[in-house]
Amino acid sequence: MKKTVLLFLITSLFFSCSKQDEYITIPKNITLTIPNNFPELEYNLENNPLTEEGVALGKKLFYEGRLSSDGIISCGFCHEQASAFTHHGHTISHGVDGKKGFRNTQPIQNLAFFTEFTWDGAAIHLDLQPIIPITSEVEMNETIPSVLAKLSSYPEYEPLFSNAFGDAEITSERMLKALSQFMITMISGNSKYDKVVRNEGNTTFSNIENKGLKIFKNKCATCHSGALFTDKTYRNNGVPYNTKFPEEEGRKRVSGYESDFYKFRVPSLRNVALSFPYMHDGRFGTLEDVLNFYSDGMTENGGIVDPLLVKKDGSLGIDLTSDEKTALIAFLNTLTDNTFLNDERFAEY
Repeated sequence: MKKTVLLFLITSLFFSCSKQDEYITIPKNITLTIPNNFPELEYNLENNPLTEEGVALGKKLFYEGRLSSDGIISCGFCHEQASAFTHHGHTISHGVDGKKGFRNTQPIQNLAFFTEFTWDGAAIHLDLQPIIPITSEVEMNETIPSVLAKLSSYPEYEPLFSNAFGDAEITSERMLKALSQFMITMISGNSKYDKVVRNEGNTTFSNIENKGLKIFKNKCATCHSGALFTDKTYRNNGVPYNTKFPEEEGRKRVSGYESDFYKFRVPSLRNVALSFPYMHDGRFGTLEDVLNFYSDGMTENGGIVDPLLVKKDGSLGIDLTSDEKTALIAFLNTLTDNTFLNDERFAEY
């Protein structure tokens, strides 16, 4: 069973103008299928209906290097499908001219179910999120007017914008909405975990996966909650301050509050086995490293560590035995959605 967002299918309109017949393509709306164990969408599709043409334009823009100043760095450069749309092999993002940022590239699945984006929540709408990497000096290093001018100079974009939006005008709003349409379709909800939850195909957990699930529910699910495996909050998890990046303050960079120092968005754990390295600065290379940190590596780091990570005796961390860590990792592997990771709809041309 799947619940759907029902959208009308509109075909083409034929009309006569100036004694000459013209054939105008009207965007064809599509139906977005949402897994029935998922929450409702947060993105308002009434303001940006999904269409075949809009999604196709968004995909082309997502893999378009000309959105950057060097003509090479596209959205897809840092968000690689095989790595759960993260930057494989890099602890932090790499941009134009090999410049480096100070944060690890985040996955971009299921973004339509969120209202805030990036590690610190600097973007509060999916349509606005791409502006951050496009204009960042260490990422795509461009300006929106320059991007629009470049797109307008290439003839292949005129029909694409016309098909998606009814005429050939290339604007920032249309560019960003097209990118959103493509990203909205990137729903990952067909992992082994989902099949078990939905009772599909007689799929069951192994003994160690079941053990890991119980441990997860007891020791991890408060923060990594619900079908998205995140409560969408910002928390200081006791990760030691990284002196390589003195500009990093976490959520404080957005809020200005000292109490938000080194708080970061609780990430979704979907496809987590393939989205390494981990943490905001990619400091941990494996899930084993992450669990070892939570059991033995947490620090005060000058901030306010989340109370959930403070034990009764005042020490920091989560009590995890070696066997429990092994079971937890077995469970986390069930969150890998191979259908999503191999879906040709999201692959580069």
